Amino acid sequence: MADEIRLAFSHPSERAIATAGEAPRDRIMVRDLVLEAEIGAFQAERGTTQRLRFDVVVEVAPLTSPVEDDVDRILSYDRLSEAIAHELAAERLNLLETLAERVAERILLEPQAMRAFVRIEKLDRGPGALGVEIVRTRRDFGDHLAALADEAARTRPHPRVAYLSNDAIADPRLGAWIDALLSGDAPVVLCVGAPDLPAPQTGHKMTQRRIDLLAIEQNGWCLAARDARCKVVATRTELDWAMRNGQLCVWAPSKIVLDATEGPQVQPRDAVALAAWFAGAMEARELLVVGATPPASARVPVRAATLDDAAL
Repeated sequence: MADEIRLAFSHPSERAIATAGEAPRDRIMVRDLVLEAEIGAFQAERGTTQRLRFDVVVEVAPLTSPVEDDVDRILSYDRLSEAIAHELAAERLNLLETLAERVAERILLEPQAMRAFVRIEKLDRGPGALGVEIVRTRRDFGDHLAALADEAARTRPHPRVAYLSNDAIADPRLGAWIDALLSGDAPVVLCVGAPDLPAPQTGHKMTQRRIDLLAIEQNGWCLAARDARCKVVATRTELDWAMRNGQLCVWAPSKIVLDATEGPQVQPRDAVALAAWFAGAMEARELLVVGATPPASARVPVRAATLDDAAL
C-alpha cells in the first residue's frame, strides 16, 4: 500500500517505469511546462487566466534501426508542447480532465507514440497545486484516433514555395520582396539554385549529385546572409515546426532528396524543377518562380515573376 500511495503522487515518468511490465519502452517527456490559460467551471475562473503546469511522458515504439543522430527518425519534443498549445487554443474548457484527454489523444496521433501520461495542475486556485493525471493508449481512442488523424492531415500547413534566382538574391529589392511574401496568410519556404561559380566535376553520377545538392545549400546560406529572417532548414521535422511557428525557411535539399522514397527524377542542376518537386512533396499552395523560367511541369500551381514585378 505504501508503494501505491507513493506512486500515486510521483512524477508520471516514475509511474511509467513502474507500470512498464516486461516490455519497457523508450520515453520522452516535457516537465514543468507552465502556461497561462482561461479554464474552469466556476464563475470566478471566467474572464481571467490562471497558470497551468503540464508534465507529459510518452512511451514510444523502439526504432528497428539506428537513430543516426537524425531528428526525422524520432518523436520530437516539440510535438508534445505543440499538442498542448493546440488544445489550449482550440476552445475554452471547463475541466482539466477534458484538456488532459485531448492532449493525450493528439499526442497519440504520432506514429511512434504508444502510451501517454498527462498531468495538468492549476497553480493559482489555492495554497497548493490542484490537478489531474491520466494514462491513455491508442486502444483507448479506437476509431476516433483515425478520424482525428484525417483532420490533422487536412489542417497541415500548405506553404507558398518561392524559387529565387541568383539575380533575385543579389537584387537590392530582396528585403521588400520577402516582406511581400511574408504578408500573406501562408508560411513561406524559399528555394535557390547553385551559385554562379564552377562546381567540382567528378564524372561520377552519384557523387556529382551530392556535390550539386551541397552547392545549392551553400547558396542557401548566402541568401541567409543577405536577410536575417531566412533560416536554412534541412529536415522535415524542422520545416514542419518552422511553418507552424511563422519562421521563414530556406530549403537545404540534401537530406530530404536523398531520404525520399519517391525522389525527384530531375538532377539538382535543374534547380527550378527540383523546387517544383519539393513544392509538390510539401503540398504547397503554389510555386512562385522569381527571375527564372518556370518548370515544364509541376504538381502545384506555378506563377512566374520577373525582377521588375513587385506583385509577389
